[in-house]
Order: sequence, then structure tokens, then C-alpha cells
Amino acid sequence: MNWITREHPKIDRLACPWLIKRFIDPQAAVFFVAEDQVLQQAKNLDAIPFDIPGVEYTHYEDRCTFDYFLQKHKLTDPALQAMAPIIRGADTDNHSIAAQSAGLWAISAGLAFNSTDDQQLLTQGLIIYDALYSWAKHLQTARHTQTPTERLLLQVLHTYLKPTGNRKPPAWVKGLKEAIQDQMDTNLTLSLTELAQSLDVNPAYVSRTFARYFDDLSFGEYIRKLRIEKALQLLETTPYTLTEIAYLTGFSDQSHFTRIFKQQMGQNPSEYRKNRQKSKPDTNE
Repeated sequence: MNWITREHPKIDRLACPWLIKRFIDPQAAVFFVAEDQVLQQAKNLDAIPFDIPGVEYTHYEDRCTFDYFLQKHKLTDPALQAMAPIIRGADTDNHSIAAQSAGLWAISAGLAFNSTDDQQLLTQGLIIYDALYSWAKHLQTARHTQTPTERLLLQVLHTYLKPTGNRKPPAWVKGLKEAIQDQMDTNLTLSLTELAQSLDVNPAYVSRTFARYFDDLSFGEYIRKLRIEKALQLLETTPYTLTEIAYLTGFSDQSHFTRIFKQQMGQNPSEYRKNRQKSKPDTNE
């Protein structure tokens, strides 16, 4: 069976071929071509296109193509299920989904930077995802800090990081809050890594300490909170449809917006709007 996707793979377009070759079709051939040639070449090569808009094997809502492969082919291996959020977080630049997402992105970006040969990237990518699968299957509970010396060093680090009293937040916290507020309306794919780098602060440190200064929320949870707050304002003060509000607040579509809104507010957006309208006094009397 032949498969085809866009050239210059990094995350999904390496993870999916690995999944195909290891669990769906070991003899599969994978082709990488320019994005505007994928559909035509798919016909020429009798290949199944993936990870491009408008085809079956692609992103849906907040899920990436790897998620769809698992669902479509009923792959329920717990190790694959553990890999899915890591790959999704790396592929969608939402590293709050899984702790390992940032590392997978860093390795994948470096791999792509070092090679322009897509088939070579695929060969190397298979090794990376074999390793990630082995970790997910056998090593999730293993820790690097095994020796007494390593544990002591880790204890010192945690003691240093532990907040004491009413310690004043570092300067980057105020700058980060301002940067998030400034970009919420114009950048719907905010990246904590990019924001931290714009403030000249180590992204790993910001990610590790983010919740301490942002309402005990992860970066992803904090962004969703701000988006829901903006959605509440739009629901109360504008006639925009739910689809329009979902777009304006950075959700992938109306169903994604409705699901997250209900999780946060206990009711769906249309119910919220209806109840708010009922509670407003009638100014015509």
C-alpha cells in the first residue's frame, strides 16, 4: 500500500508513517511531495493521502492525524494511547498536553534542521518513535535519578524552587501576562516557548514554574480560561453566532468550543446566552 503526504516532515508526518509501518502495513511505501502536488500524485501513485486538509486521514477538532489513525484502525495498545497526547502536544505546539511534548518537538525540529532528505528523515524518525514506544510500553515509571547522589542533587533543586513566604514574582511574570493579553486576539496559536523567548527567559524554566504564578493553572489551562472569559463577553454583548465566537476565541470549531465551554461553565454556550438574556431587565417598559 502506498501513502503520500507533504514534504519536510517533522512530527505527525513521521509519527504516522511509523505507525503505518509498525502496526498497519509493514511493507507500506511513504512518499513526500510538495503540498500542492499531494492529491495529484496520490492518484498517479495509487496512494492514500494523509495530514493535509480535506482528506480522511487528517486533523479533527483538537486531535492530530496520529489520533485519527488510532481511531480508524482501532489500535488500542496502551503504549500507543500513551504516545498519542505526546505527539498531539508536539504537533499542535501545545506542550501543556504532555510533559514529553516539548522534548519531542525539540528533537524533531533538530532532526529536520539537519537533513533535507525526507526519506532519510523517515528512517531516523522510525528509530525515534521505536524508542518512544519502548518508553511508553516499558519505562513510564522509570526515573533517571537512581543513585543517592542524583537524588540529593534533585532534592537541592526542589528546595531551591520551592516558594517561601510572599516572595515577589519575578519580572518575567508581569511581562508574560502582558504578552499573552496583547496576543490573545491576534495570535490564536500562542506558544509558551515563543513567549518565553521573546522575554529572554528560559522556556523550560517558565514551563516548570508557570502554574505557581498563574492561578495554579498550566499554560494550556490558563489560555483556555482567558478564551472562555472572552467568549462570555462576546456571548453577552454581541449577536455573533457560536461558530463566529469559536473562531474569534481561538477554538478549532464550534463543537470544540462548546465542549470546553461546558467543561468550564457547566452549561453549553447557547444555554448560557439564553439564561443571560432572560436575566436582563426589560428596558422597553
